[in-house]
Amino acid sequence: MILFSPVSNFIGTLIANSETDKFDRQLDSVVDSSYEDALNQGKIDKDGYLLDKNGVRTSDTPVFFKADLDRLYKDSVEYNENLKTNQRSLLINDYSYTKPSLNLHNYGINNGIYGYVSAPAIGMKLPIFLGANNANMMYGAAHLTYTSLPLGGKKTNTVLAGHTGYVGRIFFDNLRNLRIGDEITLKNYWKELKYRVSQTKVLKPDDSQDIFLKEGRDLLTLITCISNGKGGFDRYYVICERA
Repeated sequence: MILFSPVSNFIGTLIANSETDKFDRQLDSVVDSSYEDALNQGKIDKDGYLLDKNGVRTSDTPVFFKADLDRLYKDSVEYNENLKTNQRSLLINDYSYTKPSLNLHNYGINNGIYGYVSAPAIGMKLPIFLGANNANMMYGAAHLTYTSLPLGGKKTNTVLAGHTGYVGRIFFDNLRNLRIGDEITLKNYWKELKYRVSQTKVLKPDDSQDIFLKEGRDLLTLITCISNGKGGFDRYYVICERA
């Protein structure tokens, strides 16, 4: 029993690192085609693995397709631009955050991962899933829908939520150990973005002003639960600005 927590957390960390390492390997072998075309031509199976002429997998990870990633980038930019004028009208209740902002299956991506977030100072490296729902938060950092997709740029605020105290996995448990100036990195399909912690704060669950876009600023906001000392939970915010 004494060993269960550290051992299970260690295994959970290995799983998260495996996902992010696989993401990097996939980016090193992007195919100049589209998922649909490759599938119709029998070059891949439905999970995106390359096949030989006998239908046997020749890759140990699914592949990404340039045509699909180009479409995803275009749609992601449009999504972020739309938020600049409509974000407050779209965030109408807590459920607004949960439905994925884009369906990655439509871009030949079947594992639901948009990229990953890492913080070397606390040994954190987690895949990013779209939609802050319970299913996604069981496996990594969850992007709050109707906040900016992690592309960076002026008047953007990418908001990621993660569990604290989840049995068997370390997600955002160590956010409170981050200090002003610590570096946080976002990696997506096209580039790597570096941010630095500029502020930390504890807020009530209904105080959500810090998830909104701020004029002229390029922000990353990390959120997790923290005990309020009365049997309930407040929210711990780590606010980062593009380095």
